[in-house]
Amino acid sequence: MSAIKNLAKQTVVYGLSTILGRFFNYLLVPLYTRVFTDVEYGISSEFYAYMAFFNILLTHGMETAFFRFAQQDNSKQIFANAMVSIMGIAGAFMLTILLFGNNIAQFIGYGLNPEFIFYSAGILFLDSLSAIPFALLRFQNKALRFAIIKNINIFSLIAFNLYLLVLGPFWHKQFGSLIPFYQQGMGIESVFMANLAASFLTLVLLGKEIISVGFSFNYGQWRQMIVYAVPMIWVGLAGMVNETLDRLLIRLLSSNPEEGKALNGIYSANYKFSIIITLFIQAFKFAAEPFFFAHAKTTEKRDLYATVMNYFIWICLFVFLMVMFFLHYFKIFIGTRFHEGLNVVPILLFANIFLGIYYNVSIWYKLSDNTKKGAQISLIGAIVTIVLNVIFIPKFGYLACAWTTFICYFIMMVLGYLWGQKYYPIPYNLSRALLYVSTALTLFALVQGSMFWIEANSFLGNIIRVFSLLIFVFIAYFKERKLAAQLVKL
Repeated sequence: MSAIKNLAKQTVVYGLSTILGRFFNYLLVPLYTRVFTDVEYGISSEFYAYMAFFNILLTHGMETAFFRFAQQDNSKQIFANAMVSIMGIAGAFMLTILLFGNNIAQFIGYGLNPEFIFYSAGILFLDSLSAIPFALLRFQNKALRFAIIKNINIFSLIAFNLYLLVLGPFWHKQFGSLIPFYQQGMGIESVFMANLAASFLTLVLLGKEIISVGFSFNYGQWRQMIVYAVPMIWVGLAGMVNETLDRLLIRLLSSNPEEGKALNGIYSANYKFSIIITLFIQAFKFAAEPFFFAHAKTTEKRDLYATVMNYFIWICLFVFLMVMFFLHYFKIFIGTRFHEGLNVVPILLFANIFLGIYYNVSIWYKLSDNTKKGAQISLIGAIVTIVLNVIFIPKFGYLACAWTTFICYFIMMVLGYLWGQKYYPIPYNLSRALLYVSTALTLFALVQGSMFWIEANSFLGNIIRVFSLLIFVFIAYFKERKLAAQLVKL
């Protein structure tokens, strides 16, 4: 019970900071979807999809390897090995971009804007160097320092965006002059510049962690780490295929590239609504990964992991209901020209719930050093993503992307559970999970049905939604009341 309560506290610390910071970061979406056209927003989304892929290559599984080996060896040396490894890969990547960036821009269809390539590479370089220092803070349970630096990164990103997108144009219009770093007509270049500045500031703030450990290198230890980590590269790359490839394929598979960019912008803006569940999953992952490894040798570990799953599923479903019940309020965060894509929101929300459950059930391959199995599951998901998107995007556009994401994460979740029960059995309470899912879907269907007779924005409509949420909370409390009471007493 104390272990679960400690996990809950860590998740709350990570969660509050992450949710607060990301909430303010999310406020950039209304700005972007009003300042930029759907085409411009689509270009930005496409480049951030590229960055997500390359970030996996530059960090090459060293975060997970660090957690795995730091539990049983000199954590400082393990940290140094991981840091040197990332510095070498990231340095080679940056040199390649400096030499061939213009050619790469021409190859992917952005020969007129090679600066996007160089900005993206700089952001990737800085962010990859920050990955292991952040992992060290998590390993040391320094959640508060982790949260502070993460939020400084987010708030500085917001500030730099406002400087370039709001203050710069305002100053030029009012006084006829340009403020430093701002040029008239910068467009989405402002987004990349702001991110580059925020990433640099973050790396500077993490300098204490980097300097305190140093850069010694133990080749023998590193070899063990890289053998463990290499399958995680495939896990990460396949995960990015599942998560972001659709935003690249929309443009590539559209008969009209400009229309493809616009569809990408609409889809990406509406995908942002799933970030509310993603935020909780991210906060949980920050706390859970070191937690799972720390309890891997305890006798009650399997029951502990199963209990954690109950709470995880319930909270995710609560967030799903909250967003869908009040989507008519949430949608004001994006420009009206993007509202046509709101039909993908429930699909993507549930898809991300499947992904979160997969993160839970897939802990078995990390604990049992069976990372190759994890890579196989992710590759299966990637194949599903590629095949379904290629077949259906030309006909159904971004709706195909949403349903493909849903199907992919569902398959990964099922495979993760079935293979986990074979190699590392954990007594998950399936009946409890199915009860929560069926209850949430029933309440959702009933509320949606009632809106045919009741105006969505009416007082009565909101009362029905709130009452339905309370019903879901009561059912979960009734099922988990004994454990909840024990946790409160600790």
